[in-house]
Amino acid sequence: MKFYYSEKLSLFTNLLHAFTTKESGNLAFHVRDDETEVQKNHELLAKELGYEKNSLVHMQQIHSDIVHVVANEDFKTPPTCDALITNRPNTPLMVMVADCSPILFYDDKKRVIAAAHAGRQGAFKNIVKNVVERMKTEFGTEAKNVHVSVGASIGVCCYEVGGEIYVEAKEKGLEYAMQKRGGSFYLDVASILQKQLLSCGIKRENIEFCDDCTCCNTHKYFSYRAEAKTGRFAGIIQLKG
Repeated sequence: MKFYYSEKLSLFTNLLHAFTTKESGNLAFHVRDDETEVQKNHELLAKELGYEKNSLVHMQQIHSDIVHVVANEDFKTPPTCDALITNRPNTPLMVMVADCSPILFYDDKKRVIAAAHAGRQGAFKNIVKNVVERMKTEFGTEAKNVHVSVGASIGVCCYEVGGEIYVEAKEKGLEYAMQKRGGSFYLDVASILQKQLLSCGIKRENIEFCDDCTCCNTHKYFSYRAEAKTGRFAGIIQLKG
């Protein structure tokens, strides 16, 4: 199995994290893949990274801005939401994507982690603001102590959208994230997330983006835009006990 890692998050020895790739196999149960194979991929991933598979919490993702604080969930009881937060050790959190942005958060002072799923809808709804605010209210997090790594996602090079999305972006004050090329509109989700993270009070030097475009690199990542019927890769983060 092949992974890539965040340079920033790798600095913290009490943290386990990784972003998977296409070579790690499909990790989603909802894409009409063989469930036995998906389970096998999860078992191999847990073994490779060194966590208990059944302790992993993933999500029923719905392109919302809903943030869930993990209490007693496990692998078999994924909550319906698009972000997870916990301060529980040995409880890995997973976000699955295939063009959307997988975002991992870590507050190194309060020892709180989060994983969020942000595509166009999540960015337009400002899910990252909800994550940081819940980290503050639930665990006393200060934004200046939060480190963020955003994994591979579809880039503005490939993310063509319709005119109605341009109108919506303009209405939300996000026109800066739109490019017009040859009569078509292209959306830069990363620029929205970057601005939102900074607006939350997170330090620029604590924010990291992977520059890979999933749609350009289908040999390495699953891409819904490029392949339609495809699997999901993931971001995983866990506090070590």
